[in-house]
Amino acid sequence: MRHSVYTKFILAYILFGLLSILFITYWSSKRMMEEITYDEAKVMYDQGNIVLNEYIFNDISTLISDTDIMRHLETVANINKGTIWVTDIYGRIIFDTNYSKTNTIINSFDFTDFGNSFYMTGTFYGNFSEKVISVAIPIASDFKTEGYIIIHKSANTILERYHEQMHVLYMTFIAIFAFSLIILIIFSFVVFMPLTKISAAAREYAKGNFKYEGLAKFTTEDEIGKLGVSLNYMASKLNALEEDEKKFISNISHDFRSPLTSMKGYIEAIKDGTIPYENQEKYLNIILFEADRLTKLTESLLTLNAWDNQSGLLNLTDFNLYELIKPIIATFGGKCEKKHITIDLTLGSKEYIVNADRGKIEQVIYNLIDNAIKFSHNDSSIVIDIHDKNDKIFISVKDSGIGIPKESLPKIFDRFYKTDLSRGKDKTGTGLGLSIVKEMINAHEENINVISTEGVGTEFIFTLKKVKK
Repeated sequence: MRHSVYTKFILAYILFGLLSILFITYWSSKRMMEEITYDEAKVMYDQGNIVLNEYIFNDISTLISDTDIMRHLETVANINKGTIWVTDIYGRIIFDTNYSKTNTIINSFDFTDFGNSFYMTGTFYGNFSEKVISVAIPIASDFKTEGYIIIHKSANTILERYHEQMHVLYMTFIAIFAFSLIILIIFSFVVFMPLTKISAAAREYAKGNFKYEGLAKFTTEDEIGKLGVSLNYMASKLNALEEDEKKFISNISHDFRSPLTSMKGYIEAIKDGTIPYENQEKYLNIILFEADRLTKLTESLLTLNAWDNQSGLLNLTDFNLYELIKPIIATFGGKCEKKHITIDLTLGSKEYIVNADRGKIEQVIYNLIDNAIKFSHNDSSIVIDIHDKNDKIFISVKDSGIGIPKESLPKIFDRFYKTDLSRGKDKTGTGLGLSIVKEMINAHEENINVISTEGVGTEFIFTLKKVKK
């Protein structure tokens, strides 16, 4: 049978109460009885010593012949509602305040039976029909024991005091146990009810309902409140991730389906003769172009997968950044000429030496320049700026193209993500170029950032470690 946390807490609370009652009944009651018995015996012992200290000067005969002493002993016996005996060392009762045991011999009496204590409980060698507490005080003269004063008191008086104190103890426990219900109430509001909401929210999230708002009102700063806020935040991120995943699938499906559909259509047209022989070369070039797109897309995916699996293994060397960039710019001469775009290179120095993976940085710069050309207007310019600050080199690629919408900026490095503005212009792109760029820069433990204004242009800035000469 499954129980909720609240039920378990209630059961634990009840168990605590039962164990406390058992503890009070068996251990505390025993200790209390021992303490009360000891206290009563100590009072009786002190009373007997007072008699001895005031009246005993020579020997036991003085005690039993002095009427004042006898009267004092009778008074002590009445106060204790008990009996006092004066005995010799052999256990013969010389004086009895009740005058019923005088000259009686206590069978098997032995003072050593008291052990290390000064009192004992029981019927005192069968001389009483009920349980009594007995205290024995030696009567000594000239450092020799001549007899004993033995004070008896009914144990019922001890039981009365015991029951009174146990009653107080039980009532105190009941009051404390009742007050402790406050803990249960606090637990209900502070722990159980929030956990119930968190549990309900977790079930909704498990069903895929990341828009569930059951945790929206969590405002407390304690651990449970923070858990609720964190879970709510996680749900919002998962919801955003789900949306991104749908876009990712839509994008990759589109990027694979479009060229495949185009290729399939042209091949079927060539095969059934719809496209005449003299025009086939044109459409075969289109098929080849689409095949290249698919190859490029596949290679990009494999590149990203390799970076994921190998954590971006790098071949770090020192090289001149200017000598790396100049050939890359030259490769874009044809594309720039078609759109009448100029590339301006601004350097703080031609001797910037960096420590990085030359091949990877070459690919990063190539991708950024290629991206800038695609989205630049005709008759515009692209500015590549390189400067240093402290131990870092800052590389900037800035265009004056269509720009990126503000809401798209956080997602441009996501795989297959394309903004609505770029989708119409980027006919050959895979949507993986910027993802690869970010992976490579991150592998160098460096940063890449983007600044963009829609309709004005975009600037990508990344850093590399400078090598000091």
